[in-house]
Amino acid sequence: MSVDPLVQAPFDLLSPVERARLREACDEFAFPAGGALQAPSGRRDAAWLVLSGRARQADGFDASAEYAPGELAGLRGLLAGDDAGSLVALERLIAIRIPKPTLQALIAANPAFAAELFDDLAQRLRAGARRGRNRERRSMMSKVREAWLRKPLFVDGATDLVTVCRILTESRRTEALVRDAGRLGIFTTTDLREAVLRPAPTERQPVRELAHFEPFSVQAESALLEAMQTMLRHRVHRVVVRDGERVVGVLGQLELMSFVSNHSHLIALQIAQADEIADLRDAALRIDELIESLHGDGVRVEVISGLVRELNRSLLAQLWTLIAPPALRENSCLVVMGSEGRGEQIVKTDQDNALLLRDGFDFEGLGALAERFSEWLGRFGYPPCPGGIMVGNPLWCQPLMRFRAQLERWVHGTDPEGPMNLAIFLDATAVAGATELLGQARDHVDRILLDTDLFYARFASAIDRFGEPDGWWMRWAKSLVQGETEVDLKKLGIFPVVHGARALALQYRVREPGTVARLRVLATQGRIEGALVRDLVDALHFLMGLKLRSNLQQRGAGQSPDNRLRLSALGTLERDALHDALAIVRRFRQWLRLHYRLDVLR
Repeated sequence: MSVDPLVQAPFDLLSPVERARLREACDEFAFPAGGALQAPSGRRDAAWLVLSGRARQADGFDASAEYAPGELAGLRGLLAGDDAGSLVALERLIAIRIPKPTLQALIAANPAFAAELFDDLAQRLRAGARRGRNRERRSMMSKVREAWLRKPLFVDGATDLVTVCRILTESRRTEALVRDAGRLGIFTTTDLREAVLRPAPTERQPVRELAHFEPFSVQAESALLEAMQTMLRHRVHRVVVRDGERVVGVLGQLELMSFVSNHSHLIALQIAQADEIADLRDAALRIDELIESLHGDGVRVEVISGLVRELNRSLLAQLWTLIAPPALRENSCLVVMGSEGRGEQIVKTDQDNALLLRDGFDFEGLGALAERFSEWLGRFGYPPCPGGIMVGNPLWCQPLMRFRAQLERWVHGTDPEGPMNLAIFLDATAVAGATELLGQARDHVDRILLDTDLFYARFASAIDRFGEPDGWWMRWAKSLVQGETEVDLKKLGIFPVVHGARALALQYRVREPGTVARLRVLATQGRIEGALVRDLVDALHFLMGLKLRSNLQQRGAGQSPDNRLRLSALGTLERDALHDALAIVRRFRQWLRLHYRLDVLR
């Protein structure tokens, strides 16, 4: 006889009465492959317990999530009040429909069931190891004050709705707290629907007439689980947070869900809604915490780097928005370069950025503003670039016409630093402003390139810029035994792969800035063997992972992160893997030497 699915976890935590109530509310349905459990246009009114088959959530809050037997499909969007996306059967599927009101009532009435349910949800979102699951359980029991709270935005009850909406738009908010004759209320953009149906014009309707007074609230010292239960019990998507009687913020359901997943969406919201630079500094510190959390849960290094890339770029763009006046933002392009431009920087190492100005545009005080931008980045934890590759350096802050001339000198000139400056620029990615300026500068590079073997050979020769210490490879076996040899992961492993891919991308007009993307396009074009590319990608990710772990350990010890790694910190298997990875890099360098005939340059 088959096991009753409603007595399995997390439903085993329900009382007999609660389980009976659940059975009475549920129905079982069968769907053919491609059948919609939840259509994109439908209201999210239920979760689905999959009994057999598989379902997929697409284009919504849980985009591309798949559900197998025993899992609750559509739960995250249901609890967050998100109606976007569709839930579709990938094959013939049988599932139990659990109505939203029934699920909300059980969560509100049974704390143990709620904790297990949210723990399972967080575990799915994090896709981490068992220790990640334990961390998520602690997150639900964390204090409300530990989550990101939106600062309270107060308006007077007599303020008309048009003015309130203008304030909300300017503040990028969806709710305002209403003070009216000693009362506190809350007005949200959802309440506008009622205003439209009233006969009086909206500009004549005071906000007090639509606000909900005595809004539900929680104490800052309360557990997050209590805040979630309050939201579900009363069917609201936000609560006022108080410290005693003092209002300290507003906690939304989406921010709460982000806190118990991986905090990334929470950080993105904090960056987007920051109206003060101090708020961005807090977000930058949260990015550091996120990196440690994801690494601790065994998330792949390429996934971490991709997430950090987007958060860092959003952070820089918002900082530029808060510092630069609109005229400067509209007539310039802020770019990031180096590992940040390639999306391969995880732990903050240094600043690599530049500013391209529209020809004919002049801004008084640009130097001081650029220095302020770099200074704030330093406070955020991004150290200044030792080589001065920052917006405060006139070399990297020029009008487009002058910068084009500079590119020509790097391509045609004899300055020994020219090829490396060109290489740095080739990794540039626009993060704010008139992004077409970067495209025009990059187009100019393609027009002025010297399509000669000698030019590309000189450019690619930087793969030997650091070289290998004399006899280093031959001493590897001895160093494995002694375990005291220190290696520079960037010089020996990461840089040759990065620059080799960059040289090939320049030669064959591949515009992707990321190393892995460049290599894969080159393999598709037949410029390099696919098997070698797969080995290089694996080696690069392995080296990035070692560097990330070493950097986190260095930061934990109060040291500045760098590229050095002591072999004694590795286990036997990791040393063997490092040996194999560096062997792949060495093979790639040999391939590049033959491809560009670098022996001719010597």
